[in-house]
Amino acid sequence: MKSLAERPLKGIITPLVTPLLDNDTLDRKGLETLIEHVLTGGVHGIFILGSTGEATSLTYRLRRELVQAACACINGRVPILVGVTDTSFSGSLEVARAGAEAGADAVVVAPPYYSAPGQSDLLAYFARLVAELPLPCFLYNIPSCTKVAIGIETAVAAADLPGVIGLKDSSGDMNYFNRLLHCFRDRPDFSLLMGPEELLAQSVLAGGSGGVNGGSNFAPRLYVDLYEATLAGDLKRVGELHKIVMKISMNVYPADKASGYYLKGVKSALSLMGICSDVMAEPFTSLDAEGAAHVERTLAEVGLLSPVFDSR
Repeated sequence: MKSLAERPLKGIITPLVTPLLDNDTLDRKGLETLIEHVLTGGVHGIFILGSTGEATSLTYRLRRELVQAACACINGRVPILVGVTDTSFSGSLEVARAGAEAGADAVVVAPPYYSAPGQSDLLAYFARLVAELPLPCFLYNIPSCTKVAIGIETAVAAADLPGVIGLKDSSGDMNYFNRLLHCFRDRPDFSLLMGPEELLAQSVLAGGSGGVNGGSNFAPRLYVDLYEATLAGDLKRVGELHKIVMKISMNVYPADKASGYYLKGVKSALSLMGICSDVMAEPFTSLDAEGAAHVERTLAEVGLLSPVFDSR
């Protein structure tokens, strides 16, 4: 397999949840089951220690354990991305080096999120950090969590830094994403990945590289099929699959972002499917019985409680 520095990353990349037994104990069996589930579903890569992986709520010890265990289990079958979402420069390097030592293929770097920098300071930060990273780097635009967006001009300038190979956009702003596509129209080597799955089809039709979609934890084949139908220009099939994605979005993910956003629904779905527990890292708690019952009804309606979901 060529390195990500040699070819652009495309397709569906699962932002893996972190299966837990309690707040500081990794569920290794659940992790292995989850990894095999998404790989069987045909995903093109796995992203650990992202927002869906509750990275900022995990101790550094647990982050290292997760990186080592996940990389060993995946064993080169698909590219592995490791999230770097730290407030300190040294902490960012520590996580990146742990990823490199475990065999990951790239890191995904978000802006430091406590003291939000301006664009000039953010670009300077990226330049200093990228120069010391042991792996290729994706930029991670998620202003809802970091309090600062990666501006278009900042993204374009950072893309010229050696080792920066793509950007994951979780802003939910399709106008921003379209502007990125225009700016990078002559850079086929640069991956532009969409975070919100509700925009997956639209972004790929516009020329995006694929999606980093949380729902692919429990329904990997659905998102892979949607991506492939979009590439094939099968708009009828795209419409059918997008309706399922929207049904999941509207019914599995809690509407109240203050309650843990969509992650409660993702972990509840995985628990109901017997893949891993729904334990969440503090400060969040699992869905209550009423919420879990609603998720269960939705999964049944779209056929996801059968042993293997095939949207074809």
